[in-house]
Amino acid sequence: MYAERASALTGAVVWRNVLDGDPAVRPVLPDGCMDLLWDGGRLLVAGPDTRAHLPGAGPAQWAGVRFAPGTAPAVLGVPARELRDRRVELSDLWPASEVRRLSGRIAAAPDPVSALEEVALARAADAGPPDPLAGLLVAALDAGRPVAATADQLGLGTRQLHRRALADFGYGPKTLARVLRLQRALALARAGVPLAVTAARSGYADQAHLTREVRQLAGMTPGELLGRRRQ
Repeated sequence: MYAERASALTGAVVWRNVLDGDPAVRPVLPDGCMDLLWDGGRLLVAGPDTRAHLPGAGPAQWAGVRFAPGTAPAVLGVPARELRDRRVELSDLWPASEVRRLSGRIAAAPDPVSALEEVALARAADAGPPDPLAGLLVAALDAGRPVAATADQLGLGTRQLHRRALADFGYGPKTLARVLRLQRALALARAGVPLAVTAARSGYADQAHLTREVRQLAGMTPGELLGRRRQ
C-alpha cells in the first residue's frame, strides 16, 4: 500500500510504501525528482531517472522524501548528473559516521516517515536555497515553452542552460521537458481523459506520438501502464 502527503519541506512529498504481497511490479517513472529513502535499515538516495525503474526484491516497507524537481542537489550536496539512473547509499555521499547516527535515530523513531522528513528538513536548513533557475525552468517547460525560447527568457545560452539543467536535474532541458510532458499526460489519463484528448492537451502531436514516448520512458504502452496501476 502506497500513501503520500505534502511535506513541511517546500515542494516536497513524504511517502510510505508497504508491500503487502501484491505480485504486481509497479515501475517508478521518470518525474524530474530525486528521493531520500529509508528501507528499514539503510538510508539511500534515488537519483533522477531517464527511464522506468523496476524495483527488485527487497524490504517490505519503504519511506521516502521526494524533493521538488531541481532542489535535491542543494540538500544532498552532489550534482544530480552524478546520480542519474542510480540508487546509492547515503554514506557514499555523506560522512559514514553521520549517516550511522541518522540511521539509528530513524530506526528508533515511532514513525520513521516523520523522522526521515526531519532529517531532510534539517539538512535543507543547513544547505541553503536551491538554484533559483530550477523552478523557473520547470515552470517554463511544463507550460510547453520550447527550450530555445526558455533559454532566451532566462537570459542564458542553450549550452549554459544545458549545463545548469544537468547539475539540477541530472539531464538536459529537452529530456526534462519530455519527462514533465509524460507526467502531465499520465495525470490526465488517470483522471479518465481519453488518450487522444490527453495527447492533444499534453503537447503531443497525436496519440501515436504519446504512445511512442510512453514506451520509451516507461517501457510499456499507455494501456499497459494504466492497467498495471489499477491492479
